[in-house]
Parts: sequence; structure tokens; C-alpha cells
Amino acid sequence: MTAIFPDVEKFKYLDPLQVEAYLVAHGWQQQQRQGDKASIWTLDGFEILLPLKPEIIDFSRRMGEVVETLALAETKSQLEILGELITNAPNTTIQAVVTQIATPNADKLSGKITFLGIVVEKLRPIHTELADRDYILALKAYQERLPIYCTGDLIKENGIFILKNPHHFSLDDTGYYS
Repeated sequence: MTAIFPDVEKFKYLDPLQVEAYLVAHGWQQQQRQGDKASIWTLDGFEILLPLKPEIIDFSRRMGEVVETLALAETKSQLEILGELITNAPNTTIQAVVTQIATPNADKLSGKITFLGIVVEKLRPIHTELADRDYILALKAYQERLPIYCTGDLIKENGIFILKNPHHFSLDDTGYYS
């Protein structure tokens, strides 16, 4: 089960403030700040040029270099680092299985759903809320253990992945697409 990130875009959704917090938490030292455009960080002979403005034309490429350097410095894969840093991936399609359905809301046919899918190469729980036909399909997928597809804005809040604005919910076996 996979969250599908267009390869070219995977770094443009990294938040420089989140990356700064990660660097501080992992012992990196800020050496220089170039106004509001970039900052330079060092640790054990490694150096990172962190872009601070997503509007910069080569922001994605520079963030890719940050992830690459962190992976080398921490002897982790780039995907592990990306999984820790990513906080926002708009218009992402998730392929997953429904693992939990909370008690439905009393006032309308809706409720909280938990999927289990791969986000940046790691199996993770993803929370969302569905209503009406999508909620019914989620119930069916849960009962029959059918894989699903759903598109939405994938965000990470406090280490938890949430799929906001879910749409195009479908069961993997039927070809049904809402």
C-alpha cells in the first residue's frame, strides 16, 4: 500500500522551520544566517545550506541536498530522513487498508477512519474522516479487508499522519471511483 509522491515534488513540501527544529534536536549548529533566504549548519565536518524560502526557484533541489547530507551524516536512508521531515503533501493518493472505524457520528452518516498505508517507504497509520457514500465504502472495505484508494492533503501533526479533504475514495477491487 503506497502514498504516491510525484518524485519531482517530494522535497518542495518540506517546511524549513521543521528542518531547523530537526537540526537543533540532532546536534547541528547554525554557523551563519543569510538574511531570510538561507542558513548554514554544521556537524562533525558536514555542512548544510538550508533554504528558508520555498519561493526560491531551486528550493526543491536544495532541500534534496539537505536530505542527502542528513542521510550521510546519520547513516540512514534518504527515505528515512524524508519520512521524519515531511509535514505536508497536498493532493496525495493513498493506497491502504482500513484498520479501524470509530463509532459513527450520531447526527449524520460519518466517522473517523484509520488506514494503514506506506508513506515515504514506511508502513504508517493515517487518520481521516469520511461521510456518506465514502463512509459506507470504508465500512465495506473494513469488513471484507479490501484495499482502498483515497486522495487528499496528507499532513503530519505531532507525528501523526492525517488525510484532510479526502476525495476520490474507491475500493481497489471494483474499479468504482467517486
